[in-house]
Amino acid sequence: MRLTKKILALTLLLVPCFSAWTDDAEKADNVETKPREGQRTVVIAEADYDYDLNPQTASYTTEAQVLTGLFEGLFSYNPVNLEPEYALCTDVKLSRDQKRWTFTIRKGAKFSNGDPITAQTVKDSWLSLLSNPDASFASMLDCISGAAEYRTGKGSADGVRITVRGDNTLVVHLNQPASQFPRMLCHHAFAIVSKKENVYSGPFVVESIKDGCLNLVKNENYWDKDSVSIPGIKIIRSEDEDENTALFNTGDVDWVASSMDVEKIIDSDAVYYGPEFGTFFLFFKIKNKPWNKPEFRRALLEAIPYDKLRDGYISPATTLVYPLSGYPNIPGLDDYDIEDAVVLMNEARKKYGIPLDMQIPLVLALNESSYMQDFAELLRNAWKPLGVKLVVQTKDAMQYMSSIDTWNADLFYYSWIGDYADPMAFLELFRGGSTLNHSRYSNSVFDGLLNKAATTLDVSERYKILGQAEEKLLSDAVLIPIYHQVSLNIIDTDCIGGWSPNALDIHPFKYLFVKKKKINLPNMI
Repeated sequence: MRLTKKILALTLLLVPCFSAWTDDAEKADNVETKPREGQRTVVIAEADYDYDLNPQTASYTTEAQVLTGLFEGLFSYNPVNLEPEYALCTDVKLSRDQKRWTFTIRKGAKFSNGDPITAQTVKDSWLSLLSNPDASFASMLDCISGAAEYRTGKGSADGVRITVRGDNTLVVHLNQPASQFPRMLCHHAFAIVSKKENVYSGPFVVESIKDGCLNLVKNENYWDKDSVSIPGIKIIRSEDEDENTALFNTGDVDWVASSMDVEKIIDSDAVYYGPEFGTFFLFFKIKNKPWNKPEFRRALLEAIPYDKLRDGYISPATTLVYPLSGYPNIPGLDDYDIEDAVVLMNEARKKYGIPLDMQIPLVLALNESSYMQDFAELLRNAWKPLGVKLVVQTKDAMQYMSSIDTWNADLFYYSWIGDYADPMAFLELFRGGSTLNHSRYSNSVFDGLLNKAATTLDVSERYKILGQAEEKLLSDAVLIPIYHQVSLNIIDTDCIGGWSPNALDIHPFKYLFVKKKKINLPNMI
């Protein structure tokens, strides 16, 4: 019951983190006050893999967490409600048409090596992002005039309308209004980077990577170093559930963010489950025949037993975008009928000249886990009456995501957590020309609705249009939503301050501090 109540409480936290951004960008009143005494290195147990510490190419959520400590952009996340706060800029002014954004860059800001951070530094960082072929999030800057052309090799850097006016003024011209721009700029991909190696713009720097640990220490050149309480952070990379659990129970680890045995945690109040602004889904790659035709995909979706597909998940998903305050309640995918599915498949076969008795292969790309094999068996049985032969191809889990673009398969699984608090964080995955679009889906109606939403200043009307775009996506049978993720963290917030549960499961390292924990002794007479 305790965990159920905690999940309910965390669900309520989703509402404020999607409130409209204002140009005040004031810090939240409920950020905890940090003590100056008794501070020490905070120890975190995280997933065991080699982090990509280049913010422009990093794409995993664990890397995003670490990068909040190493790099910073014009805005950063508020640790409680995820609203954008001023970071390396101190002010922003919008033109009357909402297309010209004038940023005032913080005076005296420096990289960790002492080099100044100026308006030119910001421009250079963003142009570097746009020119990097491995930068997954680069297309999110396509809202800037000339950015898409430069990114795709059809234009020059000079054509990107980012103008430097002195050391502290940066003027950015957008193709159309983009109310989500400050939220988007909180993301690590748009952080300010140096051209030099091992130089950082955030509150910490990398001291060492050794013995399975990533060690960070305070950046003494950080503009807001006086607000950083702890001297450093030690990240233990471990997948050993028993070891991580034991280290937490003995107080050797302050926060376990991956691989733990919840049942063995002594302090049950340290267990934090929470809804996450993310969705696990399958998507079609719009490439091979006949699965590049929506009629065939619709037949497949009509045959899936969604109740069995989503059985056992805490938060089953029928849509792509996580339900949020103000976003329309659109019809999801949860109804199925095998007889109607057969009819749809036969109609598609006749339309495109495929014999009714011909077995049609469909290649499903999975990782090598047994869980995924069970998943494949359910789909194989569902689609067998349609004359579809499911062929499973697998790769090691660590290679799976990086292989998607070059993998000649028809159906893939994907786990996505929104990178900023807006529906576009999901819909961008299917926008034509997006660097995040692995499906190769391209539809003028869908893209047109996204463009229309971008020019709409009224939040409720904008959400309505984005809802129509998602409806188009679902009707074209491009994806199969399965569940919304639930985050799990083990942390004693009576001991560690500056940490708050939130929908993105992002907890900026800058705000962490050590509390003086009170020891409650029994009243003995």
